[in-house]
Amino acid sequence: MIGSVESGVALRPNVVLIGMMGSGKTSVGRLLADWLGVRLHDIDATIEYEAGCGIPEIFERRGEAHFRELEREAIARAVRGRPCVIATGGGAFVDPGNRRALKAGGIVIYLRASAERLAERVRRTRKRPLLRDADPLARIRELLAEREAAYREADHVIDTDALRVDEVVARILDLPSVRAAC
Repeated sequence: MIGSVESGVALRPNVVLIGMMGSGKTSVGRLLADWLGVRLHDIDATIEYEAGCGIPEIFERRGEAHFRELEREAIARAVRGRPCVIATGGGAFVDPGNRRALKAGGIVIYLRASAERLAERVRRTRKRPLLRDADPLARIRELLAEREAAYREADHVIDTDALRVDEVVARILDLPSVRAAC
């Protein structure tokens, strides 16, 4: 069985969702967790709850480096809380330590979307501190180029551009490694 053994009991692996902001990690994660009968561990929501403020405010007050440290701590706790669905922040999987922890603790699925589709999905939000730019589409393309190599280390890639949330969940549930683990 995939996963680790704790106290002699094999643990089901977590299902880890990675990808850019707007790729659907939280929406897919909610529905997937319901289908699997496990809890969703949304890393960004956890950080906001524990910090008592939103991510933009963390960036403004303490900077991105502080946010990334909070993210590493939240991920380290999440991978121990099996089984669950983990929805990471867009940049989380780029960090080598996070990448190792997430891969060791679960089945990693990259929800891939085009820069244009991502820009369309996030255009109305002010909650994206890395998109406070005159040209959000150009910034998304830049971030995608920086992150794509790390994202490609996922166990599976699902293109989400033309899919509804329920269709993405169906594809995840149809993956042999997910079926075998659950």
